[in-house]
Amino acid sequence: MRIQLIQPAGEIHRHRSGIFKRSLRYAPLTLPTLAALVPDELEAEIALQDEGVQPLDLEFEADLVGLSAITGTAPRTYAIADELRARGHTVVIGGVHATLLPDEAAQHADAVVVSYAEESWPRLLRDFATGRLQPRYFAPTGRVLNVPIARRDLLKRNRYVTTNSIEATRGCPHRCEFCAVPAAWGGIYAHRPIADVIAELETFEKRHAVFIDLSPVEDTRHAKELYQAMIPLGIRWLGLATTRIAEDEELLRLAARSGCKGLLIGFESVDQPTLDGIQKPFHRAGRFAEIVKKLHDHGIAIQGCFVFGFDTDDESVFERTVEFVDRAKIDLPRYAVMTPFPGTAAYRQLQREGRLLHENWSLYDVEHVVFQPRQMSPERLQEGLHWAWQQSYRWRSIFSRVLGSRCLVPLSLSLNIGYRFYAKHLPEKARTVYRDEEFIAAAVRGQTLCCQMEDESFPLPAAAASLQTTLPISNLP
Repeated sequence: MRIQLIQPAGEIHRHRSGIFKRSLRYAPLTLPTLAALVPDELEAEIALQDEGVQPLDLEFEADLVGLSAITGTAPRTYAIADELRARGHTVVIGGVHATLLPDEAAQHADAVVVSYAEESWPRLLRDFATGRLQPRYFAPTGRVLNVPIARRDLLKRNRYVTTNSIEATRGCPHRCEFCAVPAAWGGIYAHRPIADVIAELETFEKRHAVFIDLSPVEDTRHAKELYQAMIPLGIRWLGLATTRIAEDEELLRLAARSGCKGLLIGFESVDQPTLDGIQKPFHRAGRFAEIVKKLHDHGIAIQGCFVFGFDTDDESVFERTVEFVDRAKIDLPRYAVMTPFPGTAAYRQLQREGRLLHENWSLYDVEHVVFQPRQMSPERLQEGLHWAWQQSYRWRSIFSRVLGSRCLVPLSLSLNIGYRFYAKHLPEKARTVYRDEEFIAAAVRGQTLCCQMEDESFPLPAAAASLQTTLPISNLP
């Protein structure tokens, strides 16, 4: 059996045409984990294509093609799927978008995988091998996460800053109303056996790792046991966390001793009423500066993520957020606009209030405004996003933050330079706010939504380009 696994990319993150550089890319786990889950008895030949780091080549021989899509890549995924099916390939679609909108994805696939794939993907492949492929596959995720070591040997290693990405927990116990995770995988918070995590870390060629876990410290007992077990490995690692990591002194100390050198934290907003309103009250805006300092004191750099466009945000939010980033010495700030992904509480509210501008999923990429904000125009929100990116990635801000935190200075400086390029070119990729009439007219002309594959152009099918409602092969993160 020949299997081709493809991860499409949106325009901003696409190889060559995008503005997301190699210095900012670690290898995703979805494709290499799906490859590792292929049953041995099928003796399959497997190839991977990540469009974020390589142009897609659709001239291949394959018995089965698997496509993984997030919401922002759904229209492109559908266009690719339609083209491949027209060429006679059997196509499977999964990911967070297919999980949230499986009926939409089913219009473009022979089978759809809903939710995570560690149980359903092998079953699908065995069914296909015996001519019994079903239209939809789903298997629940329990509290114990059993996944094999990812097939990193199939990746183009020189295209990523590292291929040592790894997963120790999955899911999130919180229900932030703008987040797609509780909408797609609500109630899932699973732990991988610590012995399995350590065994995979021991296979890494270089003593570093990137943990992609969304909320690894919410179960403090598990996190402490994992960090304690990691100490003898002598690795350096980056990961994610909520601000709760700074509330438990033992947890923070163990994280630092285990080799933690950087954490992505979704602060989301510098305003407590906003945090309360989006169901994230466990983050205390008044303590953010103190938390940042505490992490810096333990040698841990911070990528701080902030979201603009909540109903409580007025036009002062951009300047106040940038001022906090500079004052607190956030090593690597990242900004986004609130994006109402299908199935989320935010989406349902905006749809109910008639505030969605369109449902062109390719623009649901957190850098385009796709709804009417409550306290400003969509255009002002888009402009404020660009302004914040450009202010924080001025040379003065970069050097002040990096030298002020004194954490991972060479790496932090390199990443800041990568984001400086991103900030400079973002207005070119998100230059305007589309509304439904504008989008439909552009789609009819074939100007707005077009999938470039090598030298060919495939306009999106009408069903994907019209105002539909859909979401992201089961996303192994």
